Amino acid sequence: MELRQLRYLVAVYAEGSISRAAAHLLLSQPALTRQIRALEREMGVVLFERTSTGVRPTASGTALHTHAVQILRLADQSREVARSAAPVRERVDVGLPPGVPQHWLRSVLAQIRASVPAAGVTFLDAASSDQLRMLAEGTLDVGIVHQNPPDTLRHVPVLAEPFGVAIRPGHRLAGTEPCRLADLDDVVVLAHGRDQVPAEHDRMVLAAHESGVRPQWRFVRFSENALLCAEAVDADAVLLSHTTAARLLPDWPWRRLVEPQVDLRTWVAHPVLTRSVVRAVAGAIVATAPG
Repeated sequence: MELRQLRYLVAVYAEGSISRAAAHLLLSQPALTRQIRALEREMGVVLFERTSTGVRPTASGTALHTHAVQILRLADQSREVARSAAPVRERVDVGLPPGVPQHWLRSVLAQIRASVPAAGVTFLDAASSDQLRMLAEGTLDVGIVHQNPPDTLRHVPVLAEPFGVAIRPGHRLAGTEPCRLADLDDVVVLAHGRDQVPAEHDRMVLAAHESGVRPQWRFVRFSENALLCAEAVDADAVLLSHTTAARLLPDWPWRRLVEPQVDLRTWVAHPVLTRSVVRAVAGAIVATAPG
């Protein structure tokens, strides 16, 4: 006896007609008749009697129908029973800042899924300053930030990418590799607003000042519209990591900035007092750090 035969039995019982049941089941009438007869042979009893208007269940048919309904109900609940026995996943919200290498983020997700199966991770895009505020407010579990977190958060450095400049095509610096900070003297340079990468912003401005270099800095808060922002301020160079430059300014040659070299650093941060699954997710992210 198969579950589908019991479903056929229930349909015929409900319709009181093999033809109507066949139409409901999207079967041909002969095919349904054969299945009912096969079930009768296996049970060793007659389940339905023909009438002038269709079929009528016998006492055996009525008894088997009651049993079949219970069996089918249990069968339909089997999937939910199996799901309810699976471990409950805890939601963990992880912030992502602009400019994080996508290949690294994919390895992060794979590591979390492999080592912290109890975590249901949700990623959200947010600037570093916004993530640190959300961590302090308790509305974010783990932050991946380009800003040195305060000591009130547990944090570990995971990435360091050298800063460089995307150069307007045709500019004299487009053929320079690498680009020295001194080469930017009197060049209009677009850079992220201080609240986006404050530590690196300050280090770059201080290094230029101490070297006697005077780039024409244009500090603007931007994330996706680097080209439009550069055009608006007539910038010939945009201060970016290679990852971000390749995505936002693919037609502008990128040159690593040296003398001095300043890295865009990335930390993983989470509250000191937090759930164990949050600490496990943060540890999985740290485990993917290169080197």
